[in-house]
Amino acid sequence: MSGQQEEPGVIDEQMLQRAVEEQQTRYTEGIQLEEVLELRLDYRNILKIYHLWSFSSLTKLQLDNNAIERIEGLENLTNLTWLDLSFNKIEVIEGLQTLVKLQDLSLFNNRISVIENLDTLQRLQVLSLGNNSIAQLENVIYLRRFQSLRTLNLAGNPICEEDRYKTFVSAYLPELVYLDYRLLDEQTRETANAKYQYAIEEMRQNEMQEQQAMEAQKISNEELQLHKDAFVENLNGAQLFHSMFADDPDAEKLALLPGVDALLEEFRSRMEAVCMQMFEAGLSQYSRRSAEVESFFSCSREAVAENKQKAAQIAADFESFRRLKTAEMHQIQDAVQLETHLSVCRQQLTHTSEQLMSLELQLVDQLEDVYKEFERNISEMLGGFVEFVQGMFAQCRDLENQHHEQQLEIGLETLEKVLKNELEEEIPDDLAMLLVDKDTLINAANASHDTHLMKIDNREDVLRTHTDSWIKHLKTEIQEEEMKRNRKRISEIQNYIRFVKEELEDMTLPVQR
Repeated sequence: MSGQQEEPGVIDEQMLQRAVEEQQTRYTEGIQLEEVLELRLDYRNILKIYHLWSFSSLTKLQLDNNAIERIEGLENLTNLTWLDLSFNKIEVIEGLQTLVKLQDLSLFNNRISVIENLDTLQRLQVLSLGNNSIAQLENVIYLRRFQSLRTLNLAGNPICEEDRYKTFVSAYLPELVYLDYRLLDEQTRETANAKYQYAIEEMRQNEMQEQQAMEAQKISNEELQLHKDAFVENLNGAQLFHSMFADDPDAEKLALLPGVDALLEEFRSRMEAVCMQMFEAGLSQYSRRSAEVESFFSCSREAVAENKQKAAQIAADFESFRRLKTAEMHQIQDAVQLETHLSVCRQQLTHTSEQLMSLELQLVDQLEDVYKEFERNISEMLGGFVEFVQGMFAQCRDLENQHHEQQLEIGLETLEKVLKNELEEEIPDDLAMLLVDKDTLINAANASHDTHLMKIDNREDVLRTHTDSWIKHLKTEIQEEEMKRNRKRISEIQNYIRFVKEELEDMTLPVQR
């Protein structure tokens, strides 16, 4: 091909536009890059993958037979299910982490030496790594994590030269059906199982333990994410209380005062109770808020679907009319009579265009009303929750103030006894450093108190920041999606009207000639 004679280069916009145009049918005028499903960029002497971020709907991508040295620039193609990077100059498997829907991947005939960095591709069914430089047979064990993998090609790698190659792969990848273009027969499987039985059993035990640990961690992460979505993470217990005393050396010394341990326990218990109120209120409000959000989107989807159905009926009625008129016009030989029929069609097309545009404007107004009601409801809901937690954080500050006063009172009483030499029990050295004089004690107590109040204030600020950010992001997302939908719909109507106009104009050509 002529592309192979060019100097190696990057994917540029001109190349992409040309590739898209080559693969589209006649009436796909104005197609958006984000709507393209398949793209061929093979045999173009590409050195660097670039400019593909707009192809967000792409499911199939051919980049084979190029000069690509590194896998990059694919992170936005999250809908890819089929990717061909064969016959390139790739040395390292990388840059595929976001392609979680990938089912078929070919890296055939490259310079790869290690099977790695495929962990997120859990839907992988077909993997071709033939004609590479993979030399460690044990590296195949990495592929055990892909439960859906059924077809594997490793032919042409150094590992294939080992006598145990086929049985090793069969033993460690028991779900595999095809290896190097051939069906794995039962005899090979039986031989493999007998040879590697004990090693496989030990590995399965380890994998089971790892899987259990991963599932436990997953549950923990999902639970934490739920708490974050509810804005109450780490409020289901004494975490806030403990954070107040973390990195507070003065608090550690003051805790050595006689009787303060009991005060601290009471303080912790009461703080935990207040935090649990916030936590439970947060989860309850999150449930209500999520239902409100889902109700809004459901209502919007229904409105769009109903409007789309009406628009489809209008278009269908016009198409029936147009087919009938077209059949009639094909029988007409007189130019004046033909023009009369065309004029009727144009008028009907104008009327159809007005109907479709009017329907879209009605939908815009309808969605705007739904959005305003939703915005009012969600703002009131979130505002009520924020007001509630502000009261709860105020209670936390009251508890800290009360603890500070009681602790300082005990400290001053203890200092007085020390100065009068009336204290019977021995004082720890750390506490003795504070009981030098009244100013030293008060300064230490006040510094600790300020630290605790700051931690409470910071947690309240975090909650407020997260609530404000959430509602701002939600509103922006809704508005941008509606704007995108409206523009797309207007474009669809305009393209349809333009297409019909062109077909009507074609009807006059024979007469004009």
